[in-house]
Amino acid sequence: MSMPITRTSTPDRRRPERDGLNRRFVGDLQPENGGVPGGRQRSERSRAPPLTRIGVHKAPGRARLNLVAGPISPRVISCTATGARVALVATTALLLGGDHIEIGIDVGPGAWLDIVEIAGTVAYDAGGIASSWTVRARVAEGAALIWAAEPFVVAGGANTLRSTVIDLDERAVAYVRETVVLGRIGEAGGAVRSRLTVTQAARPVLVEDMDLREVGTRSLPGILGAARVIDTVGLFGARAPADPAVPSGCRFELDRPGTVARALTSQVDRSPLHPVATAWQSAAMPPGVSRGAAEGDRPEPPAAAQDRTQPTPIS
Repeated sequence: MSMPITRTSTPDRRRPERDGLNRRFVGDLQPENGGVPGGRQRSERSRAPPLTRIGVHKAPGRARLNLVAGPISPRVISCTATGARVALVATTALLLGGDHIEIGIDVGPGAWLDIVEIAGTVAYDAGGIASSWTVRARVAEGAALIWAAEPFVVAGGANTLRSTVIDLDERAVAYVRETVVLGRIGEAGGAVRSRLTVTQAARPVLVEDMDLREVGTRSLPGILGAARVIDTVGLFGARAPADPAVPSGCRFELDRPGTVARALTSQVDRSPLHPVATAWQSAAMPPGVSRGAAEGDRPEPPAAAQDRTQPTPIS
């Protein structure tokens, strides 16, 4: 039985002008306001439509998927009647100055979606020109979203906004891991503002705005100190398991069902949250679903699903 998938892409690499949203947040670092000119930025001619969409809905035999490719291309790794594992593959260098990437996610009632990042993302030196990475996810009743993101590296000279918004219905669960790395080896890192907003049944679960744009002051005691890695693991819509234990001062129980763990370290591989992340991720998985891809599963090439039946697009 063929898997009903629609995948939309466009050869036109142009993209609309930068919107005003990110200028409002990080405009003080724009070149016209004192930023450093130059840096790596996207030319007008090479800009691609920024929106990537991933939708999954339960269906007899195999889940119904809706995949729309932008600079980030979704590739199916595996699929069941209730959900799918989808890889995110960058089709161009990201993030350059002027890049404003958007990923829209829709997980239907009782379905599950496990998102796998093939590699981390680097916000490159753009001479202070703004870029952004925005995720908006809707997780319907009884559904599950699992996203263990790879590190998000903010190179020196970058000026980026990272925003994740997750809207959960009743009995929905989301597992998210976000790791922000300030600078590559030998760098202090650029300006970054990271937002994480989670609601359930229209009520706030977590609203966080981490503003790290002031490169010269964020290393002060009481802020980040010597740390350059902010590792965050979150389970929303359910309480995280007690085991394995989280280091003292790193686990936070939310008022509504949900738990957050955070650690500040000097290197990604030194984070104490790796075993915690594995356990919480497994807790978010629906019963009977294993995260390990089946032997032989590989992301599909972009053209593999072009002629398959189109489902209802994501609204």
